[in-house]
Amino acid sequence: MLTVSNLAKAYGPQTLFTDATLRLLPGDRCGLVGPNGAGKTTLFSIILGEVEADSGTVELERGTRIGFLPQESAPTGEETVLQLATSVSPEMTEIYAALRHHPDPNAPENLSAIERFIELDGYQLEARAQQVLSGLAFASEDIDQPANRLSGGWIMRAHLARLLVMEPDLLILDEPTNHLDLETLGWFQDQLCNYRGAILTISHDRAFLNAICESIIEIAHQKVTRYTGNFDAYLIEKKAREEQLLGAYQNQQREIAHLEAFVNRFRAQANKASQAQSRLKQLEKMERIEAPLAEAGTIHFNFPQPPRSGQRVVTLNQVGQAYGAHRVYRDLDFSLERGERVVLVGPNGAGKSTLLKIIADHVPIDAGERIIGHNVTIGYFSQQRTEILDPEKTVLDEATAKLPQGMNEQQVRTLLGAFLLKGDAVFKKIKVLSGGEKSRLALVKLLLDPPNLLLLDEPTTHLDLGSIDALIRALSDYKGSVIFVSHDVHFIRALAQKVVRIESGRVTQYPGDYDYYLFKSESGDARSGLITGLSNKRPEQAKAEAKAKTPTLSAKERRRAAAQAREAQKHERKALEKEIKTLEAAIIDLEKAQGALNERFAKGPADADMRKLHFEAGKLEAALQEKNQRWETAVERLSEVTTSA
Repeated sequence: MLTVSNLAKAYGPQTLFTDATLRLLPGDRCGLVGPNGAGKTTLFSIILGEVEADSGTVELERGTRIGFLPQESAPTGEETVLQLATSVSPEMTEIYAALRHHPDPNAPENLSAIERFIELDGYQLEARAQQVLSGLAFASEDIDQPANRLSGGWIMRAHLARLLVMEPDLLILDEPTNHLDLETLGWFQDQLCNYRGAILTISHDRAFLNAICESIIEIAHQKVTRYTGNFDAYLIEKKAREEQLLGAYQNQQREIAHLEAFVNRFRAQANKASQAQSRLKQLEKMERIEAPLAEAGTIHFNFPQPPRSGQRVVTLNQVGQAYGAHRVYRDLDFSLERGERVVLVGPNGAGKSTLLKIIADHVPIDAGERIIGHNVTIGYFSQQRTEILDPEKTVLDEATAKLPQGMNEQQVRTLLGAFLLKGDAVFKKIKVLSGGEKSRLALVKLLLDPPNLLLLDEPTTHLDLGSIDALIRALSDYKGSVIFVSHDVHFIRALAQKVVRIESGRVTQYPGDYDYYLFKSESGDARSGLITGLSNKRPEQAKAEAKAKTPTLSAKERRRAAAQAREAQKHERKALEKEIKTLEAAIIDLEKAQGALNERFAKGPADADMRKLHFEAGKLEAALQEKNQRWETAVERLSEVTTSA
């Protein structure tokens, strides 16, 4: 279907990748991962023909249809949401344009367009589009509204619906989950799991990658590498490959050192020059293993802890709130205790973000009371938070404007680096940053001087996997209280200690983690397989079944076996190193004896002595050959032992 061969791309001095080669077959489901700036989106652009590679080729089988969802800013015009979702081909787009520009249904242009619309099964297409739009949480009254009146996130959903209706042979998705809530994400994952075409997606959502991917393609260190399995399998295999590569590299370095030592020791001796030259040629022909590149170190940042609040952090009593005629809450009761970490879940539009705004006092309430506890300070993170950044300041100046006592600039730059604001980027003015960069800077400012109540609305959007882990570590050490909204299941599982489900203005609390919520909620069985990205079984059940199928040793037995294996390898390695050293000394002695024998040959002894010398020369040659063979065998075995250690 798709063959990428020997691609290379660089921008100025920065090389993204070289010799990138991969092949996608019908039905493949691949996740594309790698650090920010590695070239993932650029690879997409090359495949789509939007960017030209420096070298290499991209080949598509004839007739292959590609559907592409960009990360942001998909175009829209005057069409309705339904028309956008059914614009699955240029001809269908032209038909809708013709119908819009000729309002008279009896106009000849309209009659021709309607006739062609029927020939293309347009009404069946619309029925399918309505189903998909409903799955993506569009209300029935919204699908006939002009798409350009929607927010950016909803426009992206409409384009996603178009791709699912289109069902291309190859679906290329750049961060498709950014604008989906948990409920919609579950439905979307189910669609992709049953998708008949091939899928290639960029995502920083681990649960999503685990749910849909059968292989992972990594771009890192200017190389493109493919791994079999989902994201968790990729992490395991990557670690195993790195350990194997490191072992092979270290072993080869030892072998090189042995050969170089042999050459340096014997190259000055005339009688050993040929063997030294042979080993020199062996060194020259050796295919050198590159030293493994170390991954970026795990970032640990100790930010200041907030002052202690009272036991009851916030209380909402009989709260009512509405946006015009749309009532969000009526008689809402909610409370939060000190130190709780609560995730808000529920369908899109249920009021999760509104609840955060009510607590933060960012929207007025129509009824009831909002009580903030003793000594409570609130930090609210949302897209609107970026408006408080000074556009004329640099990133570093903004981050260091109000540092708490004891914090220095280096600590600030460490945290900025964890959220992809590193190097010269810290000297950029805020007005030239992207929306994602501004959002990450606002998050850094929140962590540098945290209040004792954090309200976070989708904090992982625009963060890569490493930055998400850095945020998880920071919040895990945080001593205050947290209420957050997120569609990232990995993030939720790592932090949430309590789940609050919001639906139709009602709040249901689950005093446990996310898996407890899935297990206890009435519709948990229906949603769990979709949202967890694993199966309809709880993780504990799946692990128990897998364990039952495979006999295992006890922990004590495993430790004993591992220790014995390490000790055996250690003894064998030492024995081999000693044997190699002994053999090298024996080889030197034998070669010296050969040299002395050759000198006696040169003196021309009597026939009887000549026969004796020939006999001794044969013995020496046989012994020397045997020692050299044993030396080579020992070196090879040392390599194997070192690699498997």
